[in-house]
Amino acid sequence: MQASMSRRGNCFDNAPIESFWGTLKSELVYQRRFATRHQAKQEITEYIEIFYNRQRTQARLDYLSPAAFTQRFYLNKIAA
Repeated sequence: MQASMSRRGNCFDNAPIESFWGTLKSELVYQRRFATRHQAKQEITEYIEIFYNRQRTQARLDYLSPAAFTQRFYLNKIAA
């Protein structure tokens, strides 16, 4: 295992992406056996673009998907 690369003195700098990689691995990668690298790349891309970004709700985003949270953010910014 490789050490996390964060700014000096900031051990939490990479926490969000480390959490994402853990979620990706536990929800998809460890559950599947890919026949080829192409299949793995295709299924991981679909997981991220279709499921994770558009459907999977997250507590830290007010139980919205990342896409819905981003959309709400920009709509509120325009309205303000």
